[in-house]
Amino acid sequence: MKSWIRILRTLRVWLALFILLLARFAAAQAPATTATNAQPAIPKPGPLAAPRSLQQTGLPLAQTRATIPADNPQTPEKVALGEKLFFDGRLSVDGTAACASCHQPDLAFTDGKATSVGVKGGVGQRNSPTILNALYNKTQFWDGRVQTLEQQAELPIINPVEMGQTNLDAAVAAIANIPEYQMAFSNVFQRPPNGPDLTRAIAAYERTLFSFNAPFDRFVAGDTNAIDASAQRGWVLFNKQGRCNKCHALTDDQPNLVSFTDNDFHNIGVGIIRHKVVPLARQAEQLVNSGNAPSVDRAAIGSEFSVLGRFLVTKQMTNIAAFKTPDLRNVLMTAPYFHDGSQDTLWDTMDHYNKGDGVQNPFLDPDIQPLALKEEDIDDLVALLASLTSDDYKEQGAKELARQRALSRTTRPQRDTARAFGPKPVQPPPPKP
Repeated sequence: MKSWIRILRTLRVWLALFILLLARFAAAQAPATTATNAQPAIPKPGPLAAPRSLQQTGLPLAQTRATIPADNPQTPEKVALGEKLFFDGRLSVDGTAACASCHQPDLAFTDGKATSVGVKGGVGQRNSPTILNALYNKTQFWDGRVQTLEQQAELPIINPVEMGQTNLDAAVAAIANIPEYQMAFSNVFQRPPNGPDLTRAIAAYERTLFSFNAPFDRFVAGDTNAIDASAQRGWVLFNKQGRCNKCHALTDDQPNLVSFTDNDFHNIGVGIIRHKVVPLARQAEQLVNSGNAPSVDRAAIGSEFSVLGRFLVTKQMTNIAAFKTPDLRNVLMTAPYFHDGSQDTLWDTMDHYNKGDGVQNPFLDPDIQPLALKEEDIDDLVALLASLTSDDYKEQGAKELARQRALSRTTRPQRDTARAFGPKPVQPPPPKP
C-alpha cells in the first residue's frame, strides 16, 4: 500500500512539473505586446449592430432624411454591404482590426479605452467617439477635420496607427477577389469593388445608427414620470447653474435635443498643462499640412501634436487645444471621457467642470468657470445624463451607472471644492503670434 502511495505522489509531482512547463511554453509563444496594448478580437455583428428603426421617440424624421447626400442614396443592399465591411478585418493591413474594433456595438460603438489600439499594438492619441447619431454631426472627428461620413470612413483605414493600409486601394485589393464582395458591389454600384464605393457603403450603414428612445425623450414628449426627480433637477441645473447648455445646445432658449451639441470647438482645459502647446503649435505650422486631411489625421492620432486639437485644421491660435463638443446621448455608455479619455466617470467629468479647470491656460473657453455645484447637484446632473441612455442599452447602462457611482464614492481625483466655490482664476493672456 505504501509503495502505491509513493508512486501516486511521484506522479502528481511529475504532472505538476509538466503543467508548469506547458504554461511557460505557451507564455513564450504569446505575442510580445502588453495586455493593455493588445488588439482585441474584432466583435461579431449582433442585434445592437443592426440598422435602427425610424420609429423612435425623439427621433427627428425630417432631419434624419436630410442627412442622406444626393450622391449616396440609401438602399437596404448598400447598408448590408456597409455593415459587412464595417466588421471585416481584411480591410486592415494585417487582418487584425476593423472599423468595429474601435466602435463596438455593445459599448455604444466606442471601445471602452482611453485611447484606441490599432494594428500591431499601436496606441493612438484620441478616444474613440461613438458612431451613434454621427449622421447629425456637422463635422467628423474630435477636431472636425472632415465633414462627411464618407470622408471619415477612409481615414482610419489608411492611418498607420489604426488599420495601417498604405492607401485605400490596398484595402480594396484585400477584398476585391472575394466572390461575395464582387457580387455585392456589382449589385449595389454596378461596378467592381473600389475605394469610393467602399466608403459610400460604410457611410450608408453608419447613417442607420440613430439612437433615441431614451427616458429623457419620453419626458420631453410629456411623460412627467419618465425620469425621476433627481434627473428632473439635473435638467434644470443643466440649463442654469451647471452652464452645460453653453456648449451642449444651439442657444440658451432653443436647445438642441437631437444630440446636445453646438457643433463647435472649445478649449475646456484638458491636458494643456501637461504639454507646451505654443511651441508644439509653431512646430505643427511647419510640419502639418492643415489642408490635407490624411496629414492632419496622422498628426492627430499618432503624434504629440494631437493635443493641439482644432488648431491642426485651422492653424489659428484661438483654436489651440479646442475640441468638438461631443454628443451626450448614450454618454453613460461611452466612458472614459474627453478627447484623451482622461476621465473615468461622469462624476470625474462634472468635477472637472465644477472647478472651472484651466489654471494657466490662456486659451480656455470663457464659458468655463467655477460652478459652485454641491455634491447632490452633481448627482442630479449625472442622473440627467444617465436618462439619455437609449432603451437598447438600458440593462448595460444600469450596470455602468452602478459601477461609476461606486467608483465615485471612493475615487475622485478631479474634485476641488475650494476652487469650485471660489472666484474664477485670472487667466494669463494668450502669447503673441
